[in-house]
Amino acid sequence: MLGDLETIQTPAKKRFSRPRPFVAEPLVTCIEPAPALAASGSYPSGHAALGWAWALVLAEMAPGRADALLARGVAYGESRVVCGLHYPSDVETGRLVGAALVSRLKADPQSQADFARGREELARARKAKAG
Repeated sequence: MLGDLETIQTPAKKRFSRPRPFVAEPLVTCIEPAPALAASGSYPSGHAALGWAWALVLAEMAPGRADALLARGVAYGESRVVCGLHYPSDVETGRLVGAALVSRLKADPQSQADFARGREELARARKAKAG
């Protein structure tokens, strides 16, 4: 999924070339940003896109845990804003990118087969843990 995401988000980051919050203004961040992060565009958030995409996939694989998984996907993106690495609109658009990616992958036969194998593997792991 990461490779597919890079194909979508990298051109957008280059086109919009939005400076990150900690680059545009002096902010304290949760982490010491690597130089590559400072040089990378803020919009859209790749972390939010990937976090939301995984949340959507996992929520479908484990519907009984969907609420917690989706909440975690949202929190993952929000943490990027709290830590001064993205603006809220970066994260919101990142989630849209993640949802579009999942939608596209669900239409792909190979991805459907991968998803089915993943669901079976998860079911086996949960059964083994319970047993």
